[in-house]
Amino acid sequence: MPKKSSASSASVVKIGPKVCRPFLLQVMVFSPESGYKFEVVVERQCSPENEPIWKLVFDLYNKQAGEFVQIVHVSFTAGAPAEQQAIAQMASNGVSQAQSRALAARVFPATKKLAGVSAPGEALKKEVREAMRSAVVAVDV
Repeated sequence: MPKKSSASSASVVKIGPKVCRPFLLQVMVFSPESGYKFEVVVERQCSPENEPIWKLVFDLYNKQAGEFVQIVHVSFTAGAPAEQQAIAQMASNGVSQAQSRALAARVFPATKKLAGVSAPGEALKKEVREAMRSAVVAVDV
């Protein structure tokens, strides 16, 4: 039987300017309690230098007159590399179990406090920001 020879190969990849493509991806819809639901969206925007800007968006809805009405919108922009990586992974892998639990147990109650508040104080803003951050970096054990 003749022996097969190993064929050589080469791959050519054009190198050019960075390309960042913005997108929105809904990664979760959840009903934490009767009369409420929230949606979680991963958003990638692009800086002027074509660097990705990762955001986690949390929209809270309340059932009013038989329809869900949006009552709170929170957009968390990742700062630290671990936050950026975690949000990027949500876009490809979905929300992990730990992240899902943190969104329901920490983010939902914090954002619910914002409903009907026209000018939230710094303490409430910090609570929401920390809840969002904890959900982003939550890891399964």
